[in-house]
Amino acid sequence: MYRYDHYDQAIVDDRVKQFRDQTNRYLGGTLSEEEFRPLRLQNGLYIQRYAPMLRIAIPYGMLSTKQLRRLADIAAKYDRGYGHISTRQNLQLNWPELKDVPQILAELAEVEMHAIQTSGNCIRNVTSDHFAGVSPDELTDPRPWCEILRQWSTFHPEFAYLPRKFKIAVNAADTDRAATRVHDIGLDVVKNSQGSIGFRVIVGGGLGRTPIVGQVINEFLPWTHLLSYLESILRVYNLHGRRDNKYKARIKILVKALGIEEFRRQVEADWAYGKDGALTLTETEVDRIKQHFTDPAWKTLVDESLVTIASYHNDRAFTRWLDRNVHPHKVPGYAAVTLSLKDPKRAPGDITTEQMHLVADLADKYSFGELRTTHEQNLILADVEKSELFALWQEARANSLATPTVGLLTDIICCPGGDFCSLANAKSIPIATAIQERFDDLDYLHDIGELDLNISGCMNACGHHHVGNIGILGVDKNGSEWYQVSIGGRQGLNAYLGDVIGPSFAAAEIPDVITKLIETYIEKRESDEERFVDTVHRIGVAPFKERVYAGKERVALNG
Repeated sequence: MYRYDHYDQAIVDDRVKQFRDQTNRYLGGTLSEEEFRPLRLQNGLYIQRYAPMLRIAIPYGMLSTKQLRRLADIAAKYDRGYGHISTRQNLQLNWPELKDVPQILAELAEVEMHAIQTSGNCIRNVTSDHFAGVSPDELTDPRPWCEILRQWSTFHPEFAYLPRKFKIAVNAADTDRAATRVHDIGLDVVKNSQGSIGFRVIVGGGLGRTPIVGQVINEFLPWTHLLSYLESILRVYNLHGRRDNKYKARIKILVKALGIEEFRRQVEADWAYGKDGALTLTETEVDRIKQHFTDPAWKTLVDESLVTIASYHNDRAFTRWLDRNVHPHKVPGYAAVTLSLKDPKRAPGDITTEQMHLVADLADKYSFGELRTTHEQNLILADVEKSELFALWQEARANSLATPTVGLLTDIICCPGGDFCSLANAKSIPIATAIQERFDDLDYLHDIGELDLNISGCMNACGHHHVGNIGILGVDKNGSEWYQVSIGGRQGLNAYLGDVIGPSFAAAEIPDVITKLIETYIEKRESDEERFVDTVHRIGVAPFKERVYAGKERVALNG
């Protein structure tokens, strides 16, 4: 994984000193709230409903065990003994005191971490596939390209005050696990007919108040021009993006207003001036970055199927875990493993200090001292020997990290919602808990099959509800918390935004609503192999809506 060079360390250390001084001046009364707000946002610090929230960057989801142990110690010392994995692969602390934040940042800097550009109207943390470098279906490792983008975008003077926040995701696999179609810029690594590497560039995607699936602006961008082309996209956006209305400030609104052809024309016109300039990437520079992403010391192993491994132990719980939480690896004899953060006793994505230390121990023992975060709010050990899977499972299960539901209904993606966030219209975590309690039968979950359920507490869509096979959105209705339900959303190369089934529901109704949706699916699916989302797209929303609203008089939600 990437390690800081002396430039990185100097930049981060200087930023810590700078923010310590800014915070002291604010607490001392010589810096106003209006002056301090953009400064704290540049350092990942929000003021939430009850306390500050610090969002710590985990570039493209990569963590060393040293870094995870430091996060655990910080959570224990300065917070309430846990952290929260976000849908952008970062980690959030929900209860730090403002006076402690500069010291937290100083302690993060000691292990090559920071919170720079995790908030504010700038280019945010670059995300990617959590199986990067080990997935059998990837064309190349996308992480060096993510790192190049990170270095280019950090403290970029022209893009520090964009019209609105800006998010980039990179995918290099046949399966898009990075959700590139719903980012401001999505990048697919592709090859042309000559076998050369380049990028399919997607622009103008995003969720939030106005969800839009991005459009292809360039089918094949040679890798040498990656930075100059993206800079032209950002420059056109920075020039024409709206600053008078934050709800219409994202690049997706500009692309929709201009049309993709006109937006492309303007980007190409700008790019003509910098196409072959100083931002042109060279093999020497790319190779320098790639040297940070060398393969671990994989052994030459005899490969065995998971079915064979399951037969050795004759344990149904272990077999279920193998089926849902263990994933293919490009090297024979190895597997990637999801450590689930979806124990029903905790909020989705939450991990305690004790669990962080335990995961660090597991990563050192089983996966070369490295782990990844996912935008599904779980953790990945990417390089586990198949012969060690049973031992790993036993340790993970003993510490509530082996819930065997990855990709199933109760592997819920959920934002912190009204329990923490000052922007939320409604609570998210209690809804997730109620659904998990209703669907606690593992046999039934496996019979239902693959199904993504995503929950957001407001239109900012931090829970990505628009692309959930079932999406739940918290809304305010006459001062009360209600929930709007959509179905049919999906992420990936063929991303689709879900369709709202009708008027909103009270919190207590949601488990029954989900039950009726599932019952309709099981009745209507053509076979056990047909997924929920495929059934929705085959028969439409109407049969689901009819079952959910049968016999009820409902008042349509206004606004």
